[in-house]
Amino acid sequence: MKFRSIILMFALSVTLPAQMPNSLYPWWSNKLVVRQLNLSNGQIQQIRGVVSHYRPELLEDRAKVLRAEQTLEDLFNHDPVDQPKTTQAIEQLIAARSSLTRSLSELSLKLRVLLTTPQWQQLQRLRPNHGGDELAPTDAK
Repeated sequence: MKFRSIILMFALSVTLPAQMPNSLYPWWSNKLVVRQLNLSNGQIQQIRGVVSHYRPELLEDRAKVLRAEQTLEDLFNHDPVDQPKTTQAIEQLIAARSSLTRSLSELSLKLRVLLTTPQWQQLQRLRPNHGGDELAPTDAK
């Protein structure tokens, strides 16, 4: 039973990689989106500052997730499977993903407060379609 739980956790770790929340995508680097949001120069500078501040943390968090995933994969490929070590590796992966999610959510919050409500609403309409890089159609007003 315990081994089945570990297999399930491994399957989930492979199929649910750490991803940005749906409301967050790197819109700040898309010139079309920035132009359509009609951001002020001050907003652009603040956004760049926030992104620059969080970039090292996000890179480190993502690297931790990748290392934890690799460690877990290596443990699953070992015969026989060392259940205590594998359980510990699962916990490390959970912690790494949690840290990445926290960092991404904090970044999202910092960016959200820099936008006006109409800009935020427009950004949601411009969000890329899931599964592609295309921008969602904008509302004709």
